Amino acid sequence: MRTTLTLDPDVALKLKRVMARRKVTMKQAVNDALRSGLANTGKPPVPKFKVEPIHSGGFLPGIDPNRLNQLVDELEVEEFLRKASK
Repeated sequence: MRTTLTLDPDVALKLKRVMARRKVTMKQAVNDALRSGLANTGKPPVPKFKVEPIHSGGFLPGIDPNRLNQLVDELEVEEFLRKASK
């Protein structure tokens, strides 16, 4: 299909750089860019982020990370007894 395409100056510059870098014709560069852009019509990409912890997050002495469920149970019993004694 033949058509006339008017490019913004910044897009034309990027296209020329792609053509030079990849050593392809304008037709090939435009078709590749359109294919790539049209293939990504789904959800917008989720921006990547990195979580930086404020502290090391290590366990206090005496807390076994393999027995955290038991610790939760003990804390729940203590809370129940505290509320029941009121």
